[in-house]
Amino acid sequence: MNLVAGVDSSTQSCKVVILDAGTGTLVREGRAPHPDGTEVHPDHWWRALSAAFDDAGGLADVSALSVGGQQHGMVLLDHDGNVVRPALLWNDTRSASAAAALTDEVGAEDFARRTGLVPVASFTITKIRWVRDHEPDLADRVAAVALPHDWLTWRLRGYGPAAASPLGPDLDQLTTDRSDASGTGYWSPSAGEYDLELFKLAFGRDAREASGAAGHRDPGTVVLPRVLGPGGSAGAVHPGCFGSGTAELAGPAGSGHRILLGAGAGDNAAAALGLGAEPGDVVVSVGTSGTVFSVASRAVADPSGTVAGFADASGEYLPIAVTLNAARVLSSVAGILGVDFDELARLALGAEPGAGGVVLVPYFEGERTPNLPHAKASFHGLSIASSTRSNLARAAIEGMMCGLSGGLEALRAQGSPATRLLLIGGAVQNPAVQAIAAQVFDLPVVVPSPGEYVARGAAVQAVWASSGNRPDWPVAVDAAPAPDFHPAIRQNYLRASSRVDPGN
Repeated sequence: MNLVAGVDSSTQSCKVVILDAGTGTLVREGRAPHPDGTEVHPDHWWRALSAAFDDAGGLADVSALSVGGQQHGMVLLDHDGNVVRPALLWNDTRSASAAAALTDEVGAEDFARRTGLVPVASFTITKIRWVRDHEPDLADRVAAVALPHDWLTWRLRGYGPAAASPLGPDLDQLTTDRSDASGTGYWSPSAGEYDLELFKLAFGRDAREASGAAGHRDPGTVVLPRVLGPGGSAGAVHPGCFGSGTAELAGPAGSGHRILLGAGAGDNAAAALGLGAEPGDVVVSVGTSGTVFSVASRAVADPSGTVAGFADASGEYLPIAVTLNAARVLSSVAGILGVDFDELARLALGAEPGAGGVVLVPYFEGERTPNLPHAKASFHGLSIASSTRSNLARAAIEGMMCGLSGGLEALRAQGSPATRLLLIGGAVQNPAVQAIAAQVFDLPVVVPSPGEYVARGAAVQAVWASSGNRPDWPVAVDAAPAPDFHPAIRQNYLRASSRVDPGN
């Protein structure tokens, strides 16, 4: 059996899946936690990666692997390969003012045309501007800017600080892929190249793409990872990348065991690969935040910033909209009602579609789609007759789903095709969420079986890099609720949300 491994280095943890390369069947898996926080030193990811490999039984029988990772995180390196400061993650909002400044300097329409994005605090370009403005001494030391999966791949190949890596700090060996590069704010999905003028505007220094050539050195110019194409390979795992005790990683000494490395990907793009998503598929992920993304055959440029026009990991594009309020809407209302998730589902399914006119606009954390960062959640349509526990429970799920449906409408407005909806995330195992999704969305809803789809997508890359062909693994389906579209649910929601105080 030929085995491959996929890694998901997420905000919360590192997950590793080891799969049969021929069928995609899970053979074994492992995980290790990451520390909490919005800034984390990358060394924590490296230690968690090693621990997750151990937890998965090692890689001695694995032929290829690839790394999917959280997008946007800013990893700054000096000329000696040292990390200059803890990485600022996607959820670190200190660069919000930098995002506004960059948008003012370039213009939202021009930014969207050049990169597919309008700056928000999540994106890497805003974080490097913040460092330039607030930590100039550190900014002067920066010799390369990488993303989390870039840095992990580089370390797996044996590069890094001289004291900790067998091949030393060759920054020109840094690589990334088009999906992760497209989340920086200084790479163009439509042109397929870095926008070096935007990088210089943000950071105040010239940059260049890594050459891949050994020993290339250009002091004063910041190195950006070389962007690999779909199915590309970053090289191979170096047997000494974790120092001593590497038998579990790469086989017995002298065995010649070689583990090929795929290009890696950003987390949403890796999930799309893991799900086998194709143009026309819309993926709705219900986690702490909500994401709505689709695979599209053309680049998207939305000057409103509602849709981020990322590239995907297959050679297509991945327009995405994000809501701040998703699964925590359910936990918040369950807490108000004093019930667990099972009882919340029972109550919700006991109410009629539309919840007797009760509507929850679930802006508990403000909102990003639409852009109302200071708004608050609110119930509407309450009366003596409608104020029942069942209606409140159903309104919570309907409100969460209607918020996500706004992301779908934003994708459609940008011309993204939508023929099928794939519903993923821990909250979607709730039967009421599945049933109400089929009532809110006017698309066939499919609920794939729970799985580590980011890591699975990285494993798809591992096979692709080693064989030259993208595998077509079947995806198991847990549920496919019967279509039961009730347009009045969203109509009521739109009326209620139009009356929300923006809180500015």
